[in-house]
Amino acid sequence: MKVLLVDDEKELVSTLAERLSLRDIEADWVTTGDAAIKSVELKAYDVVVLDVKMPKISGIELKKKLEEKNPDLKYIFITGHGSEDDFITASSETGAEYYLVKPVNIDELIRKMKEILLNPDKRDSFQFKKE
Repeated sequence: MKVLLVDDEKELVSTLAERLSLRDIEADWVTTGDAAIKSVELKAYDVVVLDVKMPKISGIELKKKLEEKNPDLKYIFITGHGSEDDFITASSETGAEYYLVKPVNIDELIRKMKEILLNPDKRDSFQFKKE
């Protein structure tokens, strides 16, 4: 499994990438939308984990741009500003498979990534999981 982590919090994405790597999951990370777009142009990923709120471009807007590059990508949104209302808004606007609240539990994240890849029909199903 190849994962791209996108979050403006460098410490968070670098730590998540390291923890995924320890579990034999190939994970790259970037801290800007532009870098995410370049990464998707250069490499094939199975799952993109996107922060909802980032400077310059939201995760929702970024997902739309990434879908233009690769319509088969799967997405998990994460946020440090989660609420039930945020979930409803994000799910209706994004078609995101999952929406997790920070701090992200690594085992839950891995479980969601595997579930997405094993169940491609879940593209429009949403789950709000507060960690």
